[in-house]
Amino acid sequence: MAGINYVTAEGLKALKDEIARLEGVERPKVIQQIAEARDKGDLSENAEYDAAKEAQSHLESKIAQLKLTLANTRILDESKIDTTQVQILTKVTIRNTKTKAQMTYSIVPESEANLKLGKISVNTPIAQGLLGKKVGDTADVKVPSGIMTFEIVDITLS
Repeated sequence: MAGINYVTAEGLKALKDEIARLEGVERPKVIQQIAEARDKGDLSENAEYDAAKEAQSHLESKIAQLKLTLANTRILDESKIDTTQVQILTKVTIRNTKTKAQMTYSIVPESEANLKLGKISVNTPIAQGLLGKKVGDTADVKVPSGIMTFEIVDITLS
């Protein structure tokens, strides 16, 4: 059984859009490929037919998985986010107390994480170490190279 997935309204829309694209665009393409391969004759020795049927199987599996994810998804209400402390859907600016390097991350559900965009999963060690902290607090975060200490500089909405 799948667990509950938490997403923003934007994440929910992206999930629904992907399902619609797969069902409305990709599924008809695969059905067309199967029909064209079937028209070529003997199915027992038709590699194109076998490939198209396998593609259909993968596509239907992906659609089913996305629909299961959608069924187990709950929307996070951004209007109820408290920015006095670090929590999911907040953007936190931290400063490494040793190097003085400053970084800003948005704490997001795992399904929306994208490090290139500065979005880290709430399940990462850094996010876990920051959760519940307030501006001015320090957080000791265990990373592969040891313990890093960060000062919370600012907390805003993502």
